[in-house]
Amino acid sequence: MSVTFDINVPATSANIGPGFDVMGLSLSLYLTVRATVQATQAEFGENSSGLSLDPTKNLITRTALYVLSCHGARDFPHPTHVVVNNRIPLGRGLGSSGAAVVAGVLLADAVGELQLTKQRMLDYCLMIEHHPDNVAAALVGGFVASYLIEVDRSGNIPESEGDASQQRQRELEAQRQNSEIKLPPANIGHYVQLGCSSKIKAVTIIPQFELATSKARAALPGSYEIKDVVFNLQRLAVLTTALGRETPDPWLIYRAMEDKVHQPYRKHLIPGLPEILATLNPDNTPGLLGICLSGAGPTILALAVDNFDQIADKIRKVFASQPDGGIDTHYKLLDIVSEGASCVKTPGPAL
Repeated sequence: MSVTFDINVPATSANIGPGFDVMGLSLSLYLTVRATVQATQAEFGENSSGLSLDPTKNLITRTALYVLSCHGARDFPHPTHVVVNNRIPLGRGLGSSGAAVVAGVLLADAVGELQLTKQRMLDYCLMIEHHPDNVAAALVGGFVASYLIEVDRSGNIPESEGDASQQRQRELEAQRQNSEIKLPPANIGHYVQLGCSSKIKAVTIIPQFELATSKARAALPGSYEIKDVVFNLQRLAVLTTALGRETPDPWLIYRAMEDKVHQPYRKHLIPGLPEILATLNPDNTPGLLGICLSGAGPTILALAVDNFDQIADKIRKVFASQPDGGIDTHYKLLDIVSEGASCVKTPGPAL
């Protein structure tokens, strides 16, 4: 008898202004994976352009193979048919790689019948994606704050995302091939789901160019002034409560979403960002609550309760007015979803 697993993982927006590497929101834009274990030839299909069809190279199946190896299985059950549909744009700051890692862990859990808890799934996610903000939000849903336990870096957790994370993936694959795979430490990351008003929606303006997370990370300084750290901590403390109020306070949230830790250092990578942050506010843009980079960018995230199209139009006009012909953008109005990643099992007819 065949069995089909349908996996859904939401996109995410990390940082949310002052919450650098701490906070994430899950959004109503999805990566979906359908895996069917049946009596047909094994196949890996991928309808998202630019992604590898090789199960040892595609991040989703590669992650799944790593998790399966940790449980004594060197490969997928034979035969397995996997089809991926990714609506999350790549390299735009909407958590595409985090979603892929989460999907891979859920895929392994499903086909391997591992019965992992969400906490244990997070441990496996963090072996690939070092920072928990995106993967925690994608895994559990809603408005999420998270932190990482410091452990021995040798053979356990990758140092950073981007190039280092890709190197870590290669190391894990080599270990898998040589049957030297190590289980991740338990309880690497911890999270808490925070309140977020149901009135708030996410206006996302997506420039049509990619920005590698490793490049955005490289733009950050090696150290910060105490006053800038305090600036962010003050706003972060307020924001965690302000977004959960039934009736959001626009100026309270707007000021609480200001940042001095990552956005000022990334502005040269995203033409138009300084103008957008400096000119839009709740007084001149009704309905706006706050505005920031989504993750490492280049997507702009505007939290709002009304006039969504007008807010999007103002931001898009700034991008369009940039020198050398302007920057083309796409606009998506997304919900902040309370449900994270899911997997539904459907038994097929007996063969």
